[in-house]
Amino acid sequence: MEPILADPFVRPDVRRFLDYLNALPGPRNYEVGAVEARNMMRTARDVSDAPVGEVAFVRDAVAPGPAGDIPLRVYDARADRGPGPVVLFLHGGGFVFGDIFTHEPFCAEIARLLDLPVVSVDYRLAPEAPWPAAPEDCIAAARFVAANPATLGRDVTGLIPAGDSAGGNLTIIVSLALRDDPANAPVIAQWPIYPAADPTKGYPSFSDFGEGYLLSRASMKWFDDCYRPDGKDWRYAPLLKSQKGMPPTLVVTAGLDPIRDQGRAYAAACIEAGVSTVFREAEGNIHGFINLRRAIPSSQADIEGCTTVLKHMIAEHLPTHRPG
Repeated sequence: MEPILADPFVRPDVRRFLDYLNALPGPRNYEVGAVEARNMMRTARDVSDAPVGEVAFVRDAVAPGPAGDIPLRVYDARADRGPGPVVLFLHGGGFVFGDIFTHEPFCAEIARLLDLPVVSVDYRLAPEAPWPAAPEDCIAAARFVAANPATLGRDVTGLIPAGDSAGGNLTIIVSLALRDDPANAPVIAQWPIYPAADPTKGYPSFSDFGEGYLLSRASMKWFDDCYRPDGKDWRYAPLLKSQKGMPPTLVVTAGLDPIRDQGRAYAAACIEAGVSTVFREAEGNIHGFINLRRAIPSSQADIEGCTTVLKHMIAEHLPTHRPG
């Protein structure tokens, strides 16, 4: 007989949000097309996420990309700094939606918590720009930020790619690209957040949490149909490459996420390759929690726990670094 699995732990605030979400009438994002799905995500920001809050420095910039300019936005909790590392943030949204606006509250928050500049990258989206547009733009943006201190008003001594979901996939891809062909500044750490790290393989969490936990199997199929990736290329499936020589890595997953096991597998692959790795799981939380701090207040502690770890990882890599 197969073992009977106990009901998964669901936090009380997560349960309230899921009950509300699953009772909403109307079509889901994958049923309305890309343009309307983007509008839905932008509208949800002020309902579900925390306010942007105060930052001392915000600047829009552009990086040259393979198909034109790539919009960037820089956030910093300080108006002036000396040389130091920079977070390169790559947003999630299934490669179809999400942008600088939808992830602005999170970028401002990690700028404050890490006491580092954060550069948010507005890469091209599918279906208008299918794969490999997103990884091409993100790699180009990383190289530009590393080589152009005027964008930040400071010299860049290291890059820290970070991103959620699809952005977690792109985080790993950028780190791999710059491992194999270094930029002007080294990648000193990476932070994939519930990453789509091994999207060509099936894992138990895909079935266990594929319906009723915000991210669904149907939406993931739609993302894939829009993105049209090559499943045999590392720029979509980064575990096709060895992770040996990757920077110190912080992987965080959500316990109720259909792609949870992809993140677990990625952390395991990094450890097996000898990469300094910290794995954290937001038990009882769902995919997308970094954008749900108003709807799921306990997500704030998950974010703060990660940034505390990441600060230590950065300090260990740069022992003489002091924020500011």
